[in-house]
Amino acid sequence: MGQEINRVHFSQADFDTFYDHLETETSILNQLISQGKCSQKSPVAGFEIEAWLVDADMNPVALNQDFLKAFNNPLATTELAQFNIELNNQPVSLQNNALSCLHRRLEQTWSLACLTANALNARLLMIGILPTLRQSDLTLTNMSPLKRYRALNEQILHLRGERPLNLTITGKESLSIEHDDVMLEAAATSFQIHLQCPVAVAHHYYNAVVIASAPMVGISANAPYLFGKDLWCETRIPLFEQAIEVGGYDGAAYGPMRRVSFGTQYARNSIMEFFQINLDHFPILLPMHFDQQTTHLEHLRLHNGTIWRWNRPLVGFDDDGTPHIRIEHRVMPAGPSIIDSIANAAFFYGLAKQLCDTVVQPQPEITFSQAKDNFYQTARHGLEAQITWLDGSKHRLQQLIDSELIAMALQGLEKLEIDQDDAANYLEIIRQRNVTGQTGSQWQRSYLAKAGSDFSAMTRAYLEHQQTGQPVHTWEFD
Repeated sequence: MGQEINRVHFSQADFDTFYDHLETETSILNQLISQGKCSQKSPVAGFEIEAWLVDADMNPVALNQDFLKAFNNPLATTELAQFNIELNNQPVSLQNNALSCLHRRLEQTWSLACLTANALNARLLMIGILPTLRQSDLTLTNMSPLKRYRALNEQILHLRGERPLNLTITGKESLSIEHDDVMLEAAATSFQIHLQCPVAVAHHYYNAVVIASAPMVGISANAPYLFGKDLWCETRIPLFEQAIEVGGYDGAAYGPMRRVSFGTQYARNSIMEFFQINLDHFPILLPMHFDQQTTHLEHLRLHNGTIWRWNRPLVGFDDDGTPHIRIEHRVMPAGPSIIDSIANAAFFYGLAKQLCDTVVQPQPEITFSQAKDNFYQTARHGLEAQITWLDGSKHRLQQLIDSELIAMALQGLEKLEIDQDDAANYLEIIRQRNVTGQTGSQWQRSYLAKAGSDFSAMTRAYLEHQQTGQPVHTWEFD
């Protein structure tokens, strides 16, 4: 969905032509994968981090066009709302000092981005959902001025029969609202980790990441509040799923396959299965025609970008033009700090590797439906969630992380030949966060419990702590 388009309105002929290209490119990708012509590189690491532009009162400020012009950095790009931006990184081979390299580069980019925001009388903030956000901020007036966003809004509402979006979340408190456009999506900002893997084992990595999703969302939770209501530990999950609630064919809004979902199955024999599902089950939203040769798979990639699985297979290209497969892990929120983000990445990469090697081959040791249930339980309850793990027994997530998962992640990082000191240091942050129970979500709740329901004061204190660079488990309540 990072691809811009050149118009907003489409004819039936546009959809028909796009489908023909999509069908051809799906067949081409199938041939490339089955013939072993996709990249077999060792794992490569990357990420995207979304952030908020806020004013002195910690309210969102619609400045991303001015920010991007002033920042003038190819690693920065727009997001749906004008008060959000996205920062990317240059991928690195997942070995040796990859983690500290990612850390150093993100700190450099973030520091420069913060200086640019400050020069515009704004502040840059990474958090899953901005606590001061109001529903009235989420208007088309605040939509970034790109045609793909306008077209996306138009097509989703068309598939819904022009019915408004309904958002209903029950957590510690309850929220039920209607919204007339897709701008609800802009309320959620993420830290999206990419894992490029050899195509021969990409389906095993995908299944491993599905299983890892529950502990990842629990340990990283940082979005308890939306519009003043205390909801899930990671409220981004139900928010995003309902913000673009459109299903597949024969069920535009309520079909069995949703465009934003945990998915419906593991990969059985090949990662290709998901691209075939995309073709067979999901209506086209943005039927653009591209001039590039079909070997660039532009139509397939754009269509895939409008289907938001929490774990999404992507097609890209190596520097030499060889197509590759990577898994985009979308479950984690932005923040609370840079070092927390890199620690989350370390935990993810290690856990994914170890699960891939020991748990999912030849078949996953936990059913897909159980992995899915675990995911929603931890999104709702965080570290206190009770989940069913590989032994078939219920475990409190906090205890499971302490007794098994950190050790599994360390073994995975060792297999990837990650620097031992880096692996130990970043996983120690995960361990301390788990021991204290102080995720970003828990810190926000504890702050308001001590200081009253002043969301502006809480967000300001959160930003001040974030600017120190210290991990969230050390944050206090001054």
